[in-house]
Amino acid sequence: MERHSTSWLGVAESTLRLTPPTALLSTARSLLAEHVHARHVSLLLADYGLSVLQPVTHLPETGEVTAVRDGSPAGRAFTSQTPVVEVTDQPGIVRTHLPITARGDRIGILSVDLPESAAQGTQGVLDLATFATALGHELLVADHVTDLYLQARRRRRLTLAAEMQWQLLPGRGFETDEFTLGAHLEPAYAVGGDNFDWSVTDESLTVTVTDGQGHGIQAALLTSLTVNALRNARRAGISLEDQACLADQAVYGEYAGQVSAPTLLLRVDLATGRARAVDAGSPQLFRHRQGTVERIELDAQLPLGMFEETQYQEEQFTLEPGDRLIIVSSGVHASRNTAGSSFGELALRETVAAARGASTHEAARAVVDGLMQHHGDEELSADAAVLCLDWRGRTTPAA
Repeated sequence: MERHSTSWLGVAESTLRLTPPTALLSTARSLLAEHVHARHVSLLLADYGLSVLQPVTHLPETGEVTAVRDGSPAGRAFTSQTPVVEVTDQPGIVRTHLPITARGDRIGILSVDLPESAAQGTQGVLDLATFATALGHELLVADHVTDLYLQARRRRRLTLAAEMQWQLLPGRGFETDEFTLGAHLEPAYAVGGDNFDWSVTDESLTVTVTDGQGHGIQAALLTSLTVNALRNARRAGISLEDQACLADQAVYGEYAGQVSAPTLLLRVDLATGRARAVDAGSPQLFRHRQGTVERIELDAQLPLGMFEETQYQEEQFTLEPGDRLIIVSSGVHASRNTAGSSFGELALRETVAAARGASTHEAARAVVDGLMQHHGDEELSADAAVLCLDWRGRTTPAA
């Protein structure tokens, strides 16, 4: 049974890789019908706000949406990142909702109606989950050559600034043995200057959170310059403080100090958990350790691009297995509602503490939800970026 299962998965994965990007859904339906006798297959993609799952019908159109947090089986599968089996009104047929995730980046749900016998047992569900993961990788590749799936994720049109920002992001999540990352941006369809970025090597994880000043396209242009300057410096293999210096020069060279880009730079050694940080502006860093939430106080240095040839200094702290880091932009920690009340550090700490049992991605979302409740409005007036890092540490030497 296991050998047969492995055999069909290998064929299916190879077929998906050879499938034209616009035909992935129809090919998935054919493969599942042939190998597990699927009666119906739906592809549901998470929208930019991670609030609904939109079923792809005739691309790029979508069908009726499913709210992520309404308790539906598909929503539970997405938030928990585990398969959920639903009983249908058809005798002997169940609907299996499978998370589509690529290296920790949540994409959506694959819902498959199939005979109950095919979904029974651990191996049957594992095979379907493996198939959904393979489909997720192909969907990410497809986004480089077609707009179809990007269009299907949109509840409404993105602003031009938001389009620029989403194309700049590395994803919304990533996972390795040592850590899990999850991040969220709001207002999802109109974000301008906030951004998060990361890169992993065998030795380290580098994370940046940037809070570009201004609004709209001007903020997006400033952030795009800053992020690409940071990437260019990082790829040169230089220290974190030198990355900040070079990005600072790039921003000042373009704007001559008229605007700046507050940024937090963080590099974590995967073997030891030793973290180096440069606080170049307003993003703030919180740590949840053994039930206690505290702000990691760093020496506040000048935002990138404020003055010519600013020098930056690294600071150090150490992560322990089980630590959770939350990085928030000024649109979170300095946000004020219409009554003038600040969201503030106390509310942030309480929100992070309350989300301790939640997954990495849901913890980042919980901070945004708390901010929206504070504002009493679904649409924030200022950009808000939240990045969550759950640290496990390395238990075995890297290969």
